Amino acid sequence: MPIIAPSILSADFLNLGKDIEMLNNSKAEWIHIDVMDGVFVPNISYGIPIVKAVRKATSKILDVHLMIVQPERYFETFRDAGADIITFHYEASMHLHRSVALVHELGMKVGVVLNPHTPVNVLSEILPELDLVLIMSVNPGFGGQKFIENTYQKVKTLKQMILATGKNILIEVDGGVDLSNAGKLYAAGVDVLVAGNTVFSSADPKATIVKLLSAY
Repeated sequence: MPIIAPSILSADFLNLGKDIEMLNNSKAEWIHIDVMDGVFVPNISYGIPIVKAVRKATSKILDVHLMIVQPERYFETFRDAGADIITFHYEASMHLHRSVALVHELGMKVGVVLNPHTPVNVLSEILPELDLVLIMSVNPGFGGQKFIENTYQKVKTLKQMILATGKNILIEVDGGVDLSNAGKLYAAGVDVLVAGNTVFSSADPKATIVKLLSAY
């Protein structure tokens, strides 16, 4: 079954505890946490204190997406803050294999993120070492952007690469995910949907999560 990972970038930060409690009572298995540094991406979001706070409030899997330069400097810090999964960008990593190995050594699952312009074949050598690949279906840095249609073909290509490895590597998609494209993404091979505005702007977020799952 697919996994829904609501992105708290779209949550109400004056009532973050209530939003996390809502997710605790929902069918979402992961909570997606976007960390932005204002350098790798043009926006600044939040960092370690938020991860620590969310960790205290939930037993859900914390999927921490690092949109930062030199992400390897912070792997251990985010592990200590409560991250279960670290994803970081191919475009931000000078030594990809070393960084992937470090996340595993720290006891977390690891994923590599690809921006919309980056082809999936850049991962051909490292793919067997990964737990997941996160495909950005918008340009990273801001919530609420329009979904990039080429994402479907990118996912299909990646799925074939994964099947060739014989390993259970998840495909995650982040950006512009909603009820109109969830089914198409599942059909292309997606396992994990990151949904921010679609969940948190909904009149009934828990019901929306169920609808996203039901599109499978």
